[in-house]
Amino acid sequence: MNPPSSPNVLLITVDHWPGALLGCAGHPVIQTPTLDALAADGVRFPNAYSPCPVCVPSRRSLHTGLTPRSHGDRIMQSLPLPDVPTLAQTFRNADYQTFAVGKIHATTPPRHRIGFDDILLCEEGRSVGGELDDYELFLGDSGLAGEQFTHGMSNNGYTWRPWHLPEKLHVTNWATRAMARQIQRKDPTRPAFYYLSYTHPHPPLAPLACYLDLYRDVPIDAPFVGEWAKDLTTLPKALLGHGEVPDWQRLPDRIAAIRRAFYALCTHIDHQIRLVLGALRQCGLLKNTIILFTSDHGDLLGNHGLWRKRAMYEGSANIPMILAGVPGDRHIPPGSTDRRLAGLQDIMPTLLELAGIPIPSHVEGLPLVGEARRRYFYSEDREGATASRMIRNDRYKLIYYAEGNRRQLFDLQADPNECSDLAGEPSLRECLDLLTDQLKKELYGSDRQWLDQAGDLCGLPPESPFQPLHRLLNGQRGPHWPPAQCR
Repeated sequence: MNPPSSPNVLLITVDHWPGALLGCAGHPVIQTPTLDALAADGVRFPNAYSPCPVCVPSRRSLHTGLTPRSHGDRIMQSLPLPDVPTLAQTFRNADYQTFAVGKIHATTPPRHRIGFDDILLCEEGRSVGGELDDYELFLGDSGLAGEQFTHGMSNNGYTWRPWHLPEKLHVTNWATRAMARQIQRKDPTRPAFYYLSYTHPHPPLAPLACYLDLYRDVPIDAPFVGEWAKDLTTLPKALLGHGEVPDWQRLPDRIAAIRRAFYALCTHIDHQIRLVLGALRQCGLLKNTIILFTSDHGDLLGNHGLWRKRAMYEGSANIPMILAGVPGDRHIPPGSTDRRLAGLQDIMPTLLELAGIPIPSHVEGLPLVGEARRRYFYSEDREGATASRMIRNDRYKLIYYAEGNRRQLFDLQADPNECSDLAGEPSLRECLDLLTDQLKKELYGSDRQWLDQAGDLCGLPPESPFQPLHRLLNGQRGPHWPPAQCR
């Protein structure tokens, strides 16, 4: 049994939110007053990364404390979680109440509770595959069954328009209210672990009109483009899909409009988090609650002419991470910045350490409140010709593309936007070789085919250009009523 002083824990995640999109990170446009205040009360980790910058593998790392190598997915597959205690199960075993709201997207079947006592699930319209979605039930109970996506915007596209239903029916509001209600229903004799997983700013881009208005008169920052990215036809196959967008999406005013809609979704979430914190405060829980905010990955948002996730550049791989502890916690000096290399696999051991719960032996992540530091952070995505790998130390980042055996080197201290590829710079040859040697140590499975008999990287021969089919509409949803039966 936990003593009454055991802290509560609130873990908040978002989807597609780049690490740079925070006011406290110095972004010139984004409005995130709540998260800025949270950072002022705690610590921000600017060098936090996704171990695989796509939804399912990254979330598997979050919930297990494992890297993709150990949990088995660097592609985005429908796989059961490995047979290890999850983050929620470990809290539950320590007599915590555990409850989740929002997007889980880490295992199959989708309604697997992965250790939580209960989940109110929103899987972005995936109920068309037969899984029950609690948000869609809510819309049905409100007399609007199947109306979630009748705004017509794509789940993987960048067309946008204002939200089409009343404000209280937006999925961000639904998730907030559901979590606040659960906080109000807390068992006062036990601590709680709450997981609030917002589905935005992941497309569809259909923000509330009032949040678009917040940015109406604000000049929107333009994308930056590195010298290496000015001819997209020379990019490796792993990136071709990221630059394949309709002509209208390359126009400066359209890019600004897309970013405005994306920022509006972010600020909406930021403001809604205030209601959750308010619920904690009104229930007398806020001063004894550890709070961590992060994302599964980012979005390139037109930088270097590229879009979406699944890339190793900062916009996609770098994630926000803010940790606020209970007052007086010596591990979390208020208003501090911790530049250690961090990842989603570190969240499980961090929260358990702060709660005074033993960390399961399988966990590979490191507590972010301890003295241990990693010298390198490794991230991986996909296999074969579309594979990309990243390894970085405190200053430099190496990105590797198997197809064509291509390396890129960036000095993140001098060039945080990765505009200058230094892989051919003679003065940095030793640094390039050192990171390459470390990357080779991380290779496993089919990646070992990228090494020649001498153990040097040889990669894969260039192939014909990648031609994705219907990429621009592959996330399109239709009406969700009546339930789909067609196959």
